[in-house]
Amino acid sequence: MKKVSVIGAGSWGSALAVLLANNGHEVTLWTHDPHEIEMLSTKREQQEKLPGVKLPDNIAIEADLETALTDEDVVVMAVPSPVVRTVAKQMSPFVKDGQIIVNVAKGIEDVTYKTLSDIIEEEIPNAEVCVLSGPSHAEEVGIGIPTTVVIGAKNKKTAEMLQDVFMNKVFRVYTSSDIIGIELGGALKNVIALAAGTVDGLGYGDNTKAALMTRGIAELTRLGEAMGGKPETFSGLTGVGDLIVTCTSVHSRNRKAGYLMGKGMTADEAMKEVKMVVEGVYSAKAALGLAKKCNVSVPIVEAVNRVLFENADPKEEVSNLLLREKKQEHTNLEWD
Repeated sequence: MKKVSVIGAGSWGSALAVLLANNGHEVTLWTHDPHEIEMLSTKREQQEKLPGVKLPDNIAIEADLETALTDEDVVVMAVPSPVVRTVAKQMSPFVKDGQIIVNVAKGIEDVTYKTLSDIIEEEIPNAEVCVLSGPSHAEEVGIGIPTTVVIGAKNKKTAEMLQDVFMNKVFRVYTSSDIIGIELGGALKNVIALAAGTVDGLGYGDNTKAALMTRGIAELTRLGEAMGGKPETFSGLTGVGDLIVTCTSVHSRNRKAGYLMGKGMTADEAMKEVKMVVEGVYSAKAALGLAKKCNVSVPIVEAVNRVLFENADPKEEVSNLLLREKKQEHTNLEWD
């Protein structure tokens, strides 16, 4: 049994707290929001973001960050990507040397182009930062629907320890040393999911969506490799796996925001309607900046940025993607 603190009591943080508690660990769930403290303490349920999932009795609700971080074996960082730096800075004075922190948010900082683990390491340099990602919507994990994910860590022993902490009969965990690949896969697929949702909102069919997803994983892989990720990672759980679920699931906030934009809403209107952080909106600009920095072609990411930030017409952007110059699918395959 381990002592585990989950920082962030949104849908994903709450779902992981339930999973970890059910695995027999001593779990603390932290939130700074007085309303959430009251709701989680009295109702034992995240009624607004994860309704129907009850918190087991062995989850302690905590408002004090120092208390939540004291004497923990593992800290799970489950705050939305736009506030990771802010919360990490607040955590820093209370984190012990060598503290294992598992980041489960997905995103890229849009000013620095840093991954979230880079940000945490920058703000908490004495911590050992790991990542968890894969096809894992909170709504399903919270009620025990089977899935598989991957833990990324620099140290194999740490990765295997975390594998034991999280894994159970409905939550299979693989290990990997490719932290950068895992993070980029998890962040960039949200941008492609916005495009997939837009395609649905425009009323296009399965052929269109399958084509978009396939070319999307090609963009994700090109950019990910240019940043140092491994191609195997992008064909795995945090690449293809996470892309599939985020582009197709009714639980996907990125797909839903895209769908609403396809129906005519602006990006701001769509985000207000979704009522949760739409990570892909924040990652889109950073993904485009990274692509320009690395000189990588990302036409879908470019189109998403035009729709989000330049009020481009989504239908016209689809046509523009189809009418680009003719190309060979795989340039490394040649005729005899």
